[in-house]
Amino acid sequence: MADLPSGAALGSLVHGVLELADPEAPDLRAELVTRAREQLQWWPVGVEPGEIADALLPSQNTRLGPLAAGLRLVDIPTRDRLCELDFEFPLTGGDRPATSPRRRDDVRLEDLAGLLRAHLPDGDPLASYADQLVGPLGEQALRGYLSGSIDVVLRVPGPADPDDHRYVVVDYKTNLLGEPGTPVTSADYGRSEMAAAMLHSHYPLQALLYSVVLHRFLRWRLPAYDPARHLGGVLYLFLRGMCGPDTPVVDGHVAGVFDWAPPAALVTDLSDLLEGTPR
Repeated sequence: MADLPSGAALGSLVHGVLELADPEAPDLRAELVTRAREQLQWWPVGVEPGEIADALLPSQNTRLGPLAAGLRLVDIPTRDRLCELDFEFPLTGGDRPATSPRRRDDVRLEDLAGLLRAHLPDGDPLASYADQLVGPLGEQALRGYLSGSIDVVLRVPGPADPDDHRYVVVDYKTNLLGEPGTPVTSADYGRSEMAAAMLHSHYPLQALLYSVVLHRFLRWRLPAYDPARHLGGVLYLFLRGMCGPDTPVVDGHVAGVFDWAPPAALVTDLSDLLEGTPR
């Protein structure tokens, strides 16, 4: 993807292609070409459909690491994907102050910092994000409604029993990392480089909110749901760094694949906090 343009239009185009492309198509490249041609009508970026398809093929054949049981995107059929999971839920009572003594209406962004510090272990690549949630930014009240969509939720085999599935949040990123004006390589998408990009763009907050969405979705719909067993973590796929079968792996982490497994207790406590439940 090194020669593709950067910017929001390309990101929207790529998201549309990956949302609609059938991973089980007999000719995946032809399928990507078809979807790219459709999306280019909405997101013209001056690139031919075949170029888009060739750029995205390597990412579809890159192993996703242990959170996804070592699978590639091409290995995960449509029945194990939930694309564009739309959500909307109230924050601390929505647009009305709390009226029950069992609820609070003064939840602020800085309250998340305490949860991060309490739950993230030493050495977690995103532990320092707690420091970004204090100060002027942290005074932001969490009130109203949160709406959006998750790019895709994947159902993957569990670590002990393949039939005991785990569910993984996936977000596609087309961010251009590395030094401006220099050729892009997989080295620009190592774990530390991706962690820096995550922190810079407040992606940890996004990842945690998406995890809360998945927690609530599974809580309502999955029999015998157990957050510690079924929440599979988060994969931020920096597509430009995913090079196919030869993608470098360092200390178990795949270039271009930022894998993060926030503790289940962090997700459930955050869900309670957003609901306004006092602790």
